[in-house]
Amino acid sequence: MSDFIKNLTRKNSLRKQCQELSLIEIEKVLGDLNEIYTERKEDEAKREAEEKARVEKIEQIRMAMKEAGIDLNDLAELVESTPRKSVKAKYVITDDEGKVHEWSGRGRTPVIFQEYMDTKGISKEKLPTVD
Repeated sequence: MSDFIKNLTRKNSLRKQCQELSLIEIEKVLGDLNEIYTERKEDEAKREAEEKARVEKIEQIRMAMKEAGIDLNDLAELVESTPRKSVKAKYVITDDEGKVHEWSGRGRTPVIFQEYMDTKGISKEKLPTVD
């Protein structure tokens, strides 16, 4: 806990710190603290209202799913079973053993493609492409 917070939260420490302040300065500090308090209270009320609205929407969706005969597990299965969209291969090479290697050109260069480019002295743009 910082010294500032200790002084604010302990009455005797606060009294000692305020000895050098005039009444007008103390009134200003009180006004500022009240303003900060009001702002924080409004922010908290707003957050609570947003959370309440979110919970109500979730409940509405849950009830609609129940009425439609849809279980949460059904949705989970659907999401899990949806395959990721794969990217088509752009480059293709055949190694010394006759094995075909394909690469989309995205991400890190596969070792086999890097070795091929190094031996041929070419860049990625010069690689053979899939027709």
